[in-house]
Amino acid sequence: MKPLLTVQDLKTHFFTDNGVVRSVDGVTFAVHEGETIGIVGESGSGKSVTALSIMNLLPYKTGSIVDGSITFGNTDLVQIKEKEMRKIRGNDIAMIFQEPMTSLNPSYTIGNQIGEAIKLHKKVDRKEARKRSIELLKQVGIPNAERMVDEFPHKLSGGMRQRVMIAMALACDPKLIIADEPTTALDVTIQAQILELIQKLKQESNTSILMITHDLAVVSEVCDRVIVMYAGRVIEEADVRTIFESPSHPYTKGLIDSMPSIENEVEWLNTIKGNVPIPSEMPAGCKFAPRCQYAFDRCTTEEPELEEIGSGQKTRCFIAKEVKHEVVVT
Repeated sequence: MKPLLTVQDLKTHFFTDNGVVRSVDGVTFAVHEGETIGIVGESGSGKSVTALSIMNLLPYKTGSIVDGSITFGNTDLVQIKEKEMRKIRGNDIAMIFQEPMTSLNPSYTIGNQIGEAIKLHKKVDRKEARKRSIELLKQVGIPNAERMVDEFPHKLSGGMRQRVMIAMALACDPKLIIADEPTTALDVTIQAQILELIQKLKQESNTSILMITHDLAVVSEVCDRVIVMYAGRVIEEADVRTIFESPSHPYTKGLIDSMPSIENEVEWLNTIKGNVPIPSEMPAGCKFAPRCQYAFDRCTTEEPELEEIGSGQKTRCFIAKEVKHEVVVT
């Protein structure tokens, strides 16, 4: 079946006074109808920039897609004009942004902000947009929706604001929702409620979801497939069960090993030594090699390709391809 969204060899660069920053460097993946895909990785891996590239919301003048394609249905989003993109953005593809505390406009009521997209894309009057806004607030579990629709964002808690962001994303019944760190800055209880809500809405509408997160617990809860990014590249891709049970890349294994467990009591959590390389100062060869305990000479001079190693699992690692997990997985 043809994917709903196909990202092919995407390269997004930022042009600064200190040179070119290759934030996304050759990313390829696909999202199918009704599928939830998680994109994970440390800060600076290119996750959010990938999402902004899909939405064509890169900073004006400084950020640009320099190569690759983003195909939604039969449309290449890289090639279309901004006027055409506005018809898709918020209508066919919607985005839940990071930080609900700052993503809502403090000068407008909740109803005005939800209704804006409805009036723009559905061509309805203010009365109908308000009615739909109230329905959406009820759908995402906000109590007293008839009153809350006229409130300003500062009157709502962080969890309620995140629900409003989800309501805004659902306003026009999109085919794809991009959720960028949807549980950031929320306490654990509210996080669980938001994830439960996203799962419920997905089941009801069969909407595809692209979940951008650094939280592997979130991925294990809601995702069907996982894409692991590092230094602007996809370094592993597999279904969620394979990723957690048989990670093939040392970086993926390091991320999983760093997760706390309620079953095992430890004094110190495992960590991955070193830091993500600065995009303008990438090492030669495999970008993870300086931090990898399994790296050998070839890793420091030649970068591996992303290749399938079996049953839909792809990896960008010489060791994983040669020994098929025997060294990497313990």
